[in-house]
Amino acid sequence: MDDLQLRTIWLQRQLDDRSALLGLPLATVMKQTLAKRVRQLSRLAEIWDEVVPGPIREHTALESFHRGVLAVIVDSASHRFQLQTLLTGGLMREIQARFPGTLERIRIMPGQFYSVDLAGAKRYEF
Repeated sequence: MDDLQLRTIWLQRQLDDRSALLGLPLATVMKQTLAKRVRQLSRLAEIWDEVVPGPIREHTALESFHRGVLAVIVDSASHRFQLQTLLTGGLMREIQARFPGTLERIRIMPGQFYSVDLAGAKRYEF
């Protein structure tokens, strides 16, 4: 065998480079899927700040918005009960009337959150 044949055989036996760049597909997913959710959640955060009373609002954090369900974290049982009472008393209808999208329900979850990050800046800013 000569060098050309050996080189041809060697090239044929090399594995194909199957790696792909993720930048473009990932940017498309971010733009189409996540950007819409962030816009909706920021609009809901504005409405939340307007309609929920301050003493209760300070103990809540909007966690996510997916398929018409707004997830809200509340840090204590008493504030969770007060929020649930307000929502059933008409606050839910007021939020739905102000929100241009579809808000089917608000899921209240117990939990802890921090309003500032490690540097002392506001954690959520829309």
